[in-house]
Order: sequence, then C-alpha cells, then structure tokens
Amino acid sequence: MLDMGSARHWARALQERALEPGGRAVDATMGNGGDTEALCRLAGDTGLVYALDVQRQALENTRARLAQAGLLERARLYCLGHQHMAQVVEPGIDLAVFNLGWLPGSPDKSLTTRTETTLAALEAALSLLRRGGLITLCAYPGHQEGSRELHQVLGWARGLPPDRVQVMAQGYLNQPNAPALVALVKLH
Repeated sequence: MLDMGSARHWARALQERALEPGGRAVDATMGNGGDTEALCRLAGDTGLVYALDVQRQALENTRARLAQAGLLERARLYCLGHQHMAQVVEPGIDLAVFNLGWLPGSPDKSLTTRTETTLAALEAALSLLRRGGLITLCAYPGHQEGSRELHQVLGWARGLPPDRVQVMAQGYLNQPNAPALVALVKLH
C-alpha cells in the first residue's frame, strides 16, 4: 500500500533540498534534538545549526544526543524562546525549522508552543532568512492550542506578499487532527 507520508516527512524532504554542507539553519523548537541532529548532519563540518527551546530539559536532551552522535561542535544550543532568535542568530540563514507542540515524551502536555510567540518567531525567522531560504513548520491541530496555532499561522501566511514569499500548506483533507506542514520560501 502506498504511504503518502506525514508533515514531518514532507518537511524533511524540503529541508534536505534547502540545506547544503556549509549552510546555516535554525531549529526553532529543539525538543529532544531529532531535527537538530538531522540539520547538523546536513550542514556538515563547516555548517552551523542554532537550536532554541524554552525548556532546560530539551537543551540537556539535545546536548546529550548531539554529543553521542559526535555533532555537538556543529550546533549552538540556547535555552531561549524562539521569538527571540534574532538575539543569537546572524542574518542570512538558509533554513528555519519549526516543529510545534510539546516536548516529545514529556508527561506535562500543558507546556506547548503558543500562537503569539510562534507568530513572532516566524516573523523573526523570515527576517533572518536569505533570499531563496526556506522555513518549514509542522503543526499539530489535535489539541486546542495546536488547532489555534495552525489556524493563525495559516492566516498569517496567506497575508504574506506573493512577490516576496512563496507559501505552501500540505495536510490530509479528511483527517482534521493530522499534523500539517506550512512551508515558505523567501523570494527577496
């Protein structure tokens, strides 16, 4: 049977095309470090990945994961809200990755990304992105804040000027709680 994949699968395929060795990326929602590790591998020995999360546990989990994989020197980890990324990230990044929701495996599902900070972080990422750079965002509408977040992100993305930003959304039409992908390419 054909598997059409998931939002994370679609996002990874785009990320692999956008980030080459020597490139720079932001993991705006570090979590347990899965995306950070993948980005470090794509960026190679001469690239750099900035990873942010508000939870100290996320930073510790990611640091351990990258150390185990021998990739820690390719990353800069910050216990910082993603809306503040411009404080630590130099302009001209190739890619920014958002994987919204809560820390995977955490018993506390009340601590999630929030619509207001996600929208501010998207604005920051867009301003830091180089021409031709990519933002991928995976949203999880299966909980109240996740649904609100996806709705607001889609509204924000629809309002972006088409001569400056190319925007795509991908998801399953008959599965309203399935994760969705929003991807943006900065045209200039």
